[in-house]
Amino acid sequence: MLNHVDAGDLILVTRSPDSLGDMVEKGCTVRFGDFDNYGSLVSAFHGGEKMLMISGSRVGQRMPQHTNAINAAKASGVKHVICTSFVGAEPDNASPAISDHLGTEALLRESGMTWTALRNSQYADYIFASAPNAIRGGSWLSSSGEGTVAHIWREDCIDAAVSVLSSDGHDNTVYNITGPELLRVRDVANIVKEVSGRDFEFVEVTDEGMYEFFDSLGVPRSPVDDHVASDIPWCSDDMVSFERTIREGGFSIISDDFEKLTGHKPRTLKSLAKANSNLLLPK
Repeated sequence: MLNHVDAGDLILVTRSPDSLGDMVEKGCTVRFGDFDNYGSLVSAFHGGEKMLMISGSRVGQRMPQHTNAINAAKASGVKHVICTSFVGAEPDNASPAISDHLGTEALLRESGMTWTALRNSQYADYIFASAPNAIRGGSWLSSSGEGTVAHIWREDCIDAAVSVLSSDGHDNTVYNITGPELLRVRDVANIVKEVSGRDFEFVEVTDEGMYEFFDSLGVPRSPVDDHVASDIPWCSDDMVSFERTIREGGFSIISDDFEKLTGHKPRTLKSLAKANSNLLLPK
């Protein structure tokens, strides 16, 4: 269940403190901290007891940053770290995104601190990057085959994290935070067509075909911080390996952990599309 947390009890850490002036006005403490600057994290985490660590964006290259954060948390006296991980974080999963999270979870287990891993499923709002390109170009390309994912709203992931942060009983536990239904990428494309009222072709391609498509959009193959190309904020190494893992069943996981934590059911991808249908269309 969600509990209230007083603003004065929160320490918010960011590379851009000026961007959180509204949170300061509400009573939160805002401090500078950078994943790449260990010393800044030690200072930023001082006085905190329970920490939510939101994973970095350098898919396949997150471990140095996460190592800094975990070591700094321990040095600062943090007792409990909650990390955002990913469904399918198992040793036999070949996705680069998974290798980051496996390593992070292992560091937490070895740290001596209490830990909780929130293994979030794929964010449902990825459709707002994929749909405009499909509508603009007349086709949605995928190499995911018949594999499925139980997509989850970002806001629902936040609710799950707040529940763990604000209550007891989550020590050294893994939660799978998933949406309510397993969908193929083909199913997602059909939802986009229905909600947007726009038609396009769904095209199955090879992994190399996916690379060629992303190359044509100017999407970098390796992670680049704060980079967006054609509405897509991820690198193609991440997306192509992600589609391959979907195809191989590595993300076909559904759970009721979200409902157990929050007391309500997660929302569907279709409801997100309907609530934000304008974001499906090209700008």
